[in-house]
Amino acid sequence: MGILSNLEPKSVFQFFEEICQIPHGSGNTKEISDYCASFAKERGLRYIQDESNNVIIFKPGTAGYENSAPVILQGHMDMVCEKETDCPIDMEKEGLQLEVQDGIVSAKGTTLGGDDGIAVAYSLALLDATDIPHPPLEAVFTVDEEIGMLGASALDCSPLKSRIMLNLDSEDEGYLLVGCAGGISIKGKIPLTRFSASGKKATLRIAGLRGGHSGIEIDKGRANACKLLGRTLYTLHQDFSFLLCSLQGGLKDNAIPRNATATLLLDGDIEERRLLEKIAEIQQNYQKEYCQTDPSVTCTLTISETDTVSAMTPDTGRNVIAALVNLPNGIQRMSYDIEGLVQTSLNLGIMDTSEEAFLCSCSVRSSMESEKKALVEQLRCLIESLGGTIKSSGEYPAWEYRQESPLRDLMVTVFEEQYGRKPIIQTIHAGVECGLFASGLPGLDCVSFGPDMNDIHTPKEALDAGSVLRTWNYTLEILKRLKD
Repeated sequence: MGILSNLEPKSVFQFFEEICQIPHGSGNTKEISDYCASFAKERGLRYIQDESNNVIIFKPGTAGYENSAPVILQGHMDMVCEKETDCPIDMEKEGLQLEVQDGIVSAKGTTLGGDDGIAVAYSLALLDATDIPHPPLEAVFTVDEEIGMLGASALDCSPLKSRIMLNLDSEDEGYLLVGCAGGISIKGKIPLTRFSASGKKATLRIAGLRGGHSGIEIDKGRANACKLLGRTLYTLHQDFSFLLCSLQGGLKDNAIPRNATATLLLDGDIEERRLLEKIAEIQQNYQKEYCQTDPSVTCTLTISETDTVSAMTPDTGRNVIAALVNLPNGIQRMSYDIEGLVQTSLNLGIMDTSEEAFLCSCSVRSSMESEKKALVEQLRCLIESLGGTIKSSGEYPAWEYRQESPLRDLMVTVFEEQYGRKPIIQTIHAGVECGLFASGLPGLDCVSFGPDMNDIHTPKEALDAGSVLRTWNYTLEILKRLKD
């Protein structure tokens, strides 16, 4: 008996639990891609598995639907792998430890991967069923969505005949997503000059932040650990002498960093008591500033024994601190056309140091192409002024709202019948793959939707089983009515 075996719909949760036992973080998708291909092969369904590990599975329409227009079911196989600092699970090699409490599914110490494993589970359950009426299905499972939609960018769309698509990559039941921002990943590199130096080592750490999705939750006002670390270093530098040795923070450019660390080499004459008092004062300030969004934020300094280490020269260290302080982050502009919609933002998601360079990675998003380009140029100007360079990757287009959408109209009607209320039609700031599919399949009519999930991209990620069931029934009725 599986952990999820008592949950309905049983077939969906059976496949979801199987998926959760397969490591499938972004960039580590071969095994789950093979799993999907084997699923198709075992059932005699035609499938395509490409070099990028994307999988397309085709299933004919059921009786009475043979000549109906085909429908694309679409989601991504990869997940964001985040875990608590004390979690022993190797997410590149081991499956997840699922938990269920009061109808809420989560994973012990790690992200759950409901984003977007539930889409794959829904689709597999539909492909496996023999008693569900539906048009011909083209189930498209992409890879590496979470690191720039690389799978969708590489996908050959020519085998797809459908121009109707149900994208199952949304996290709020009752919301129908019909547009999204475009985006790009920017990696900055600033060269470092180092020398051998001696002094007391100290570890400065920002921790306890809530984090979250850098698109969906960028408007929640949550702190960014990398940015707070830069601010802390600059504040300390006004009154205390130290050398910077290394920095590290964040794991994914599309996840708001929850923790960040810097290793320092303290000047021998530094007053440790006064330094620690300053750290306590800084922590108190942060806890006041973020009492609503990140009440558990901590700023700590641990001083260890004297050591000889590779340290950055003072000028190099100042460049790194200047980059962290001045890198734009968070909301840059709100939409004037759609109330409450973030138009342009970025997230400093990853920072690290090697012997040769300071590295940072940002996720830039905008529903306006010119603003996206302007923000990239702002990053370029800053990094180049500090002697560095930038590279871009994973660019994807915005998904523009369709004034006329028969699919959207049908989904609104079915929702009102099943829920007794109107759904919320929205465009969002997070990126979804619909924009890439719309550009590759002219005339595509697409809506994105899904069950309730909370705190995606964090170890607190949770999936509402009751919402999964309601969304399943909703999907079945939509397919039933897509009959020519």
